[in-house]
Amino acid sequence: MAAIDRLLAPDSAFSRNFFFLAKRFVAGEDCAHAIRAVRALNAQGMSATLDFLGEDVREPAAAIATRDAYLELLDAIRASGVDTNVSLKLTAMGMHVGEDFALDNLVQIVERAQRNADPFVRIDMEGSAVTDLTLRIFERAFERHRNVGIVLQAYLHRTPGDVERCIGLDARVRLCKGAYSEPPEVAIAAMPEIRTQYLHLAEALLARGTYPGIATHDRRLIAAVRRYADEAGIARDRFEFQMLYGCRPQLQRELVAAGYRLRVYVPYGTHWAGYFYRRVLERRENALFALSSVFTK
Repeated sequence: MAAIDRLLAPDSAFSRNFFFLAKRFVAGEDCAHAIRAVRALNAQGMSATLDFLGEDVREPAAAIATRDAYLELLDAIRASGVDTNVSLKLTAMGMHVGEDFALDNLVQIVERAQRNADPFVRIDMEGSAVTDLTLRIFERAFERHRNVGIVLQAYLHRTPGDVERCIGLDARVRLCKGAYSEPPEVAIAAMPEIRTQYLHLAEALLARGTYPGIATHDRRLIAAVRRYADEAGIARDRFEFQMLYGCRPQLQRELVAAGYRLRVYVPYGTHWAGYFYRRVLERRENALFALSSVFTK
């Protein structure tokens, strides 16, 4: 694993020379490119969430640098007037350094975001080893500031309980299938079963949740969610679909044309290689999906 980490480091020869491999899925290496990508999405009737790439920080100085990059990003969003909020990972905020340390960094970002037209901050969910701690830090921040939400992964066995907990809190949830390779005692492995659980959880969030983000590129799930919302009389301004930057843009445009809200997750930064590998290539399903996306418009 150390060899992979060295290969994917932002100062490696691979990262310096092979950004073109991820260009479809990563907006660029700096804030200016990210803002430009969001402006183009806004022109198509889509909103965005910006993610400054990085994770698994072990040094306080690196976490503080990431926090400061988010503070600068929020200022740039406000100055540019683009329609976007931000997403972040708690391991990039220093979760491995200490819970209180990560919470303090998160709260500074959440408070700065309150100056923006869209003040919302989404906490990305990472591997199952940090799920409990991620949810604990989220709830501690949510007690103080309501403009923070969480991501839940449908394939985890525990997620139905987590969804009910978030519904009870009136917390905003982004529901995704789950991108990490997890053991069978932790997560559902078979895609038909993942879809079944995803749809069950999506229906609960649509019926009783607070402005859920339905994050999927799966046409079958999207069609099922649309049917359920129509049959249940759930207005289209009570939820939004969410998709990754560069993935199935034609489907994104179709949803906007049909009158649905769509938010695009836009990652950027010099740590693109780690994101591209761990989120796009680490699981077989993700790799096949990414390859198919390259050849679709």
